Amino acid sequence: MTTYKEIFGKQIQKLSSDPTDAQAEGQVWYNTTDDVFKTVLSVGAWSTGGNLGTGRYNLAGTGTQTAGLAAGGYSPAVAATAVVEEYNGSSWSEVNNLPTATKGLKGFGVQTAAAASGSIAPGPVYGATTYEYDGTNWTNGGNLNTARGLGSANGTLTAGLFAGGYTGTNLTNSESYNGTSWTNSPTINTARRQAGSAGTQTAAVLFTGYTTTASTDTEEYDGSSWTTVNSTTVARDAGLGGGDLQTSAFIATGNPGVLTEHYNGTTWSAAPNVATARNNGAAAGTTNSGLGFGGYNNKNNTEEFTASIFSPIAATWASGGNLNTGRTLDGGAGDKNSGLVAGGYATTAKTAVTEEYNGTSWSEQNDLGTARYESALRGTQTAALAFGGYSGGGIGNTELYNGTSWSEQNDLNTGRRYLAGFGTQTAAVAAGGGYPSAVANVEEYNGTSWTAVTTLPAVRQRHGGGGAQTSGMVFGGISPNPGGSYLATAVGYDGTSWAAIPSLAAAKANIGGNSQTSQGTVFAAGGRPGYVTTTQEFTDEVVQLDYKTLTSS
Repeated sequence: MTTYKEIFGKQIQKLSSDPTDAQAEGQVWYNTTDDVFKTVLSVGAWSTGGNLGTGRYNLAGTGTQTAGLAAGGYSPAVAATAVVEEYNGSSWSEVNNLPTATKGLKGFGVQTAAAASGSIAPGPVYGATTYEYDGTNWTNGGNLNTARGLGSANGTLTAGLFAGGYTGTNLTNSESYNGTSWTNSPTINTARRQAGSAGTQTAAVLFTGYTTTASTDTEEYDGSSWTTVNSTTVARDAGLGGGDLQTSAFIATGNPGVLTEHYNGTTWSAAPNVATARNNGAAAGTTNSGLGFGGYNNKNNTEEFTASIFSPIAATWASGGNLNTGRTLDGGAGDKNSGLVAGGYATTAKTAVTEEYNGTSWSEQNDLGTARYESALRGTQTAALAFGGYSGGGIGNTELYNGTSWSEQNDLNTGRRYLAGFGTQTAAVAAGGGYPSAVANVEEYNGTSWTAVTTLPAVRQRHGGGGAQTSGMVFGGISPNPGGSYLATAVGYDGTSWAAIPSLAAAKANIGGNSQTSQGTVFAAGGRPGYVTTTQEFTDEVVQLDYKTLTSS
């Protein structure tokens, strides 16, 4: 019998704890602490991508997860559309339109060398036109021999394959494209429309779709004939089907539900489900790096599938110790294990009260030099900076805390209240605020002076903030004015730009919070509604190897 050592060239290791680096993938070891054999296998998950600019369904899709293409389709606002968008891995941008507004078409190729064929127009009228794309412009290519819509396509611009479809009845027709003209190819075994397909012109796989009902049928093509092979585990049609190889395909959502399956060239197996059910959308990419977008019931939505040997642990907020002095409109510094809160509004008046946090409880320290509320407080527990706020009016006053007492420093360029901030005593950020109108203004502090930088994505005031100058966040607050609603949303800053991150567990405003290091050690203390004593702690997303325990079964 072949041994593990003969296969891998080394013996199974005995380890007291599991390895944490990517080299563990595919290896087997014996965990002496848990008394089990373990390994690491690749897993995958769907995540939210950038929304299409024009929501639609029955559109053409092709390309990769980081270079996708969406063309035509049906948008309720304008019916059939000619709009074309390109995806860069995070967002869609509109490019040159198709020559004609078209729906029911299918795409193949890559973002810079693509084609879209077939169509359905009112009547209905079924089209044979093929549009070719060079990454900039669209031109007419060769016409399909059989005009149709809702077919399936795969391959490249110069070696494409189009199968099935609909002309009032389901079709078995199959055609091959050479970049100039279409040639009739062997017919598929089961007439169908709205099926998924993957692979190349001479090594393709066609699956699911609508026959007289949603189907599980799968067929493989070798360039000469179609052969029926193992079915999908769930019948469906109008799903997100794709893949770059005959031996590595995927089908997701459609009619019905959010189910995803992967094909390995022999069998179909369940894979992580999409988050958002949809049908008549489009897909791009591969089994390990897929993209799904558009659809009848989620016209703008985009989701990305990425396979990895790491499993994410979601970011969370958890309860911490209560402040001694309940307050609102306070400022916070430090981190969740060594925090600082100063100032605020306590019941009837502004306060200068300062408290330090040890990760469990709060204790009172020396007061601020100027009692204030609606200010920002940043830095560490022993080296903090307080700036802005209200003390009879909006102020730009800046004070330094050395772990014992406060002293006056250079002020903000623009005095304001209801602002948030993050960073250190010598590298701070002041974000938003203002009264009576909220602003999106942001300023950075270098230890001497304040400078205007990139504004917040949206105005907000009475919000909290935390993190480092190049890895910070603001959270909660009220938008866009004192009469606005409480927010739970949060945005992160990388030193250049802002982006959305997980929201607070509960919406609140007038919050103290901070971390001098990164987003992952931020706390949010106090706030409203009411005079809140509660604290929420933020833990950033982390990844860990996806360990599998081996059994004899």
